[in-house]
Amino acid sequence: MKKNITRRDFLRLSALTAGAATLTSCEKWLVSVGLKEERPNFLIIYTDDQRYDSMWQMPRTQELIFDQGVTFNHGYITTPLCGPSRCSILTGMYAHSHNIRENQDEGFNETTFAKYLQDDGYYTGMVGKYLNEWTVKDKPKPEFEYWRAISRGQSRYNNPDIMVDGEWVRHQGQYITDVFGDYVIEFIEKAERKQKPFCLYFAPNAPHAPATPADEDKFLSIDLPEFPPNFNEEDVSDKPNWIQEKEPLLSDEAIHEINEFRNDQLLTLRSLDRNIERIINKLKEEELLDKTVIIFLSDNGKLWGEHRMASKNSFYEEASRVPFALRYPPLVPTPYLEEKPVSNIDIAPTLYDLARIPIPPEVEGESLVPLLQTGDSLRDGVLIEGWPGRGHYAAYHVGNYVYAETEGDKSEFYDLEKDPYQLSNGIDQPEYQPIIEKLKNSLDQVREK
Repeated sequence: MKKNITRRDFLRLSALTAGAATLTSCEKWLVSVGLKEERPNFLIIYTDDQRYDSMWQMPRTQELIFDQGVTFNHGYITTPLCGPSRCSILTGMYAHSHNIRENQDEGFNETTFAKYLQDDGYYTGMVGKYLNEWTVKDKPKPEFEYWRAISRGQSRYNNPDIMVDGEWVRHQGQYITDVFGDYVIEFIEKAERKQKPFCLYFAPNAPHAPATPADEDKFLSIDLPEFPPNFNEEDVSDKPNWIQEKEPLLSDEAIHEINEFRNDQLLTLRSLDRNIERIINKLKEEELLDKTVIIFLSDNGKLWGEHRMASKNSFYEEASRVPFALRYPPLVPTPYLEEKPVSNIDIAPTLYDLARIPIPPEVEGESLVPLLQTGDSLRDGVLIEGWPGRGHYAAYHVGNYVYAETEGDKSEFYDLEKDPYQLSNGIDQPEYQPIIEKLKNSLDQVREK
């Protein structure tokens, strides 16, 4: 029977059990709410190139996941690029540690959360996009017992080719997001018959380019919001040289293309929204919904002309900040908005913690369980880094402030409460120097680990 535990109850129970040194904080909580013997299922939904400000196109997902759990208002991707980001969520490691720094990089051999969970009795599945490149090309990864994946780099929406447990299957006349939804439901049915906990990594390719909406959505009219103040930023004299020299003002043609692509990206989210509702309803039908930890986030965002850019792989908010939520009533009985910064490398240790598996030593993320139990975080910020052709960058983000260095170029600092669009680089402003020094020290420390 589920018990409704408030944050105040968490604090009280934590104090009462503080003397039980042999139990982890998560185990103490599990005992307190009567879940010691039953480990949760996991459903991780990892979208592709979805911006943090796009959830208005996914009202069902908003209602069924975000509004019934914790919404992380400052959820960030440690390397905002598809390949490195996916390796980071699978391992809980920064890109400088797993060493997949570009989409084309091969040689990813780190042990993933799927392997650790599989070895500890979980039924594991993968539906969608795995990595851009991997060592055994286009072959199922053995740590996933259920494998339904698109080819490396493929993002075709209609008539997709999907590898089904090692064999390519052409889904002629079908739309990829609907096919993925069917496979997720099939996995849930198989998992229910296994009579053991499951972990499904569901990684749809929406809304990644070419962002082809489903037939029922492609002619819908969207009331697009106006472009923000940093769109096609006129004065970039305070920005690093790579922006001043390589990012010209957008032409009318470029602006039109960006607007069309923005429209298509948002429309592709509608089919995903419908399929997530189907998946939630299936979990409810099988009486698995409240036994399943559901985590929703994206591999990175994408700029739509902000700072004259139409790309990703940047610490700017539009690229690094993503929609991020967790639904699991035994841990989050009351929906709320969490302001402390979290990242994709925190997913793997959270799964280990809730599955009562020791967190492997290579993991660099932090379990979200203590944060959700008591409101306490083990760190004050997150590292964001990347290796684009314009030069390696690294930033330290604490939610309201972000400090960034670009190799051989000008550093940046933004007060996001006063300047949410990162228009004014405050790196030289006297009043911010103590904060900048602190963030620089934090950045140096996390890079040295």
